[in-house]
Amino acid sequence: MKPELVSLIVKAAREFGEHSRVALPATIDDDTPLFGREGFLDSMALVSLVVAVEQAIEDELGVSVSLADERALSQRTSPYRTVGALADYADTLVRAAA
Repeated sequence: MKPELVSLIVKAAREFGEHSRVALPATIDDDTPLFGREGFLDSMALVSLVVAVEQAIEDELGVSVSLADERALSQRTSPYRTVGALADYADTLVRAAA
């Protein structure tokens, strides 16, 4: 499931980049930082991407998840730091909802 989620996140990031003024890295993969000191997203852009990923998960997988909840925000290591971390977190939520 994780490779499919990584693909959804990368696709959402590229679509977001096309419709915003955010400069995307040339390559986006599991290790690409999303948010934080090395990330390419500011807080508003991160919110937009998270909403887009939630919608993509619902559209593609038929599962409704909330990636921006208290559980995500209270984790010691942010699930928003890299594409892979976000995919791992989404995978946990998708499996729990199934």
